Order: sequence, then C-alpha cells, then structure tokens
Amino acid sequence: MTARPTRDPKKIRESLERERADLLALSDAAADERRPVTLDQQSVGRVSRMDAMQVQAMAQTVEARRRARLPLIDAALRRLDTGDYSYCVDCGERIPAKRLAIDPTIARCMDCAG
Repeated sequence: MTARPTRDPKKIRESLERERADLLALSDAAADERRPVTLDQQSVGRVSRMDAMQVQAMAQTVEARRRARLPLIDAALRRLDTGDYSYCVDCGERIPAKRLAIDPTIARCMDCAG
C-alpha cells in the first residue's frame, strides 16, 4: 500500500529540512573522499592510485548532485514560508499532490515544466 500524498505544510517542511540536514551530513562525512589523491609511489601502487582517483571522481560527482539539490530544497522552504508552495511559479496553477509526493521541491506544473 502506498502512502497518500500530503499537503500538510508541517510534514512537508519536516521532510525538506530532514533531507537538507541529511545532505549536509553526507557531504561532511564524504569530505575525505573528495580530497586530491597524493602521488606517493612508495605506499600506493599505480593501480591503487587509479582506484583512489576513481573514488575521488565519484565522490566529487555525488557532491555536485548534493550541492545542486540544496538550492531546490531552500526554494521549496521559502515557498512554504510565503504560502506559494504547491503552486506553479510560472502560471500559478496548483501542482498535484501526487507530483509533489515524487519530489517535494517541484516548482512547476506539468504544462510549464514542458
């Protein structure tokens, strides 16, 4: 059984704030993985260094996605503050609860999202 989409601003705010906090915590936890890989031929072989560089590249990509999500969350929180949440920022039409349940940061209706 799937959960019903909610329009409860308090629950939406809690969910968005929790996601924001989780993203920041994950970012802090993964900081070491994003640091430059040092060249030390004594302790790290060529293959190990390539593995470390691949881990670094993946961590940087994941961090970029986290950083791109944060402004969307902040904008949704601002819309909650102003009472504009769940209304399309372009046309002003109400965004269906099912659409917002998929991604609570959605700012446009289907027609305006294209």
